[in-house]
Amino acid sequence: MTALAAASGPADLLFVRGAVRTMVPAPPAVSAVAVRAGRIAAVGSDADLRPLVGPRTRVLDLAGRTLLPGFQDAHVHPPLGGQALLTCDLHDLPSDREAYLAAIAAYAAARPGEPWITGGGWAMPAFPGGTPSCADLDAVVPDRPAFLENRDGHGAWVNSRALALAGVTAATADPPDGRIERDADGSPQGTLHEGAAALVGRHVPPPAADFWEAAILAAQARLHGYGITALTDAWVEPHHVAAYRALVERGALTMRTTLALWWDRAGGLEQLGWFEEARRTATRGRLRASTVKLMLDGVLENGTGALLEPYLDAEGRPTETAGIDFIHPRRLAGEIAPALDAAGFQLHFHAIGDRAVRSALDAVAAVRRANGPADRRPHVAHLQVVDPADVPRFAALGVGATIQPLWAAWEAQMRDLTVPFLGPERSARQYPFRSLQRAGARLVGGSDWSVSTPNVLEEVEVAVNRVVPESRGLEAPFLPAERIDLAAALAAFTTGAAWANGLERETGTIEAGRLADLVVLDRDVFDRGAGEIGDARVLLTLSEGVAVHADPALGW
Repeated sequence: MTALAAASGPADLLFVRGAVRTMVPAPPAVSAVAVRAGRIAAVGSDADLRPLVGPRTRVLDLAGRTLLPGFQDAHVHPPLGGQALLTCDLHDLPSDREAYLAAIAAYAAARPGEPWITGGGWAMPAFPGGTPSCADLDAVVPDRPAFLENRDGHGAWVNSRALALAGVTAATADPPDGRIERDADGSPQGTLHEGAAALVGRHVPPPAADFWEAAILAAQARLHGYGITALTDAWVEPHHVAAYRALVERGALTMRTTLALWWDRAGGLEQLGWFEEARRTATRGRLRASTVKLMLDGVLENGTGALLEPYLDAEGRPTETAGIDFIHPRRLAGEIAPALDAAGFQLHFHAIGDRAVRSALDAVAAVRRANGPADRRPHVAHLQVVDPADVPRFAALGVGATIQPLWAAWEAQMRDLTVPFLGPERSARQYPFRSLQRAGARLVGGSDWSVSTPNVLEEVEVAVNRVVPESRGLEAPFLPAERIDLAAALAAFTTGAAWANGLERETGTIEAGRLADLVVLDRDVFDRGAGEIGDARVLLTLSEGVAVHADPALGW
């Protein structure tokens, strides 16, 4: 170590007396990490690294706190999360009809000049059948159209003004990829599921030219506050690309960002033109446009998730619907996926139901047959229901299993809107984290924010306990055999996500030579006497050794 110090000079920053988790398999005991010129200079004991202290070295005593590689989120929506922060944001409110209506009324009253009231974040369990009505919204926004997206992004709540402006009536047919919720007389009830939301959404005025830049910056600050240093934006359209490009060009993008370009299911391979243009113009610095997002189905709660067998009705009898294939499996495997892969794009799938999961895996198998071996790194996000026959295929096909752990718990939506319509056998196949891990699948962490919290530590707690933080001691674990241990849960949001993000050679572990993307927590999360995992706070987030979030409690 003395020779290293003499050859390379003192460290810029030295962490000592830490509970350092390098995320390297079978690591030696580590308590100190040195940073120089944006990279990790050395890792070892306090005594090993003391020779790297120079007159300008900042020494930070961690006093037993955890130091980890910066967290990574392989499935998140920063523009939409930022948009929620800047519009009528219902995400952090209690799941309660009256709370939502009061917040909407206050927002509208404070902005009398806004032509539309937009925003979202409402949760389905707050309303009978998960479907809020236009009559409720009319009562608080009677004078302007209102369009408020569901927390999971799979539906919208609209008022009568919005329906009238869009010309949506009892005579309007459901689109192929969605459904208009209707009253008994067939008139629109106020909830628009999936593609039906676009019937009104296309009439919402576009935001100001600089809005998306502001939204991404707001989201970036929020994500850094949770220790996140790299991500995949899982829904990117051309206006988002322009905003990201503007930010990276002026040095404002501090998050390593992979753009998953949105596949418009109404289009075809002509989309390759704008994908390739985005890759050419928006791959610079911390930004890469290297992935295409393919949304294969909807969600189970509104009956649009694609299942191998039909949904059940309220009496437990099979219905005539098994959900919607947003992209036909034969077209996906026979045309779309091989063409995207041949053009050099990583495939990122949304798949909730077991039929959609199988469709994604079949598409990857078809790509391998058509295009031969390659380092592809496809990953499938959500994986709510997975048929047991498909669990071993993830490892066999080299497909990442991108999980959103917060959803794997008992709560109102699961109890009232999911389990009754799946039945006991399929309900027992939900979020099979441990089964996938045992079968050799690579687990990849993603929050899906703004659908749910971007707080990695809460996600990790649920992966370990299968109980959401607010239900500790109140609910039994949800399918406890599918729990994973703390090391595996943290690996999903470090090494696993780094692999999916194509960053594992530079980030994801704490090793000499790696980028100094690091996070400091307020406790040793492996010490079970230190409190619950999800109660831990991020005190410091570094990107290439520069603080992008610092809590005053650390004395930074």
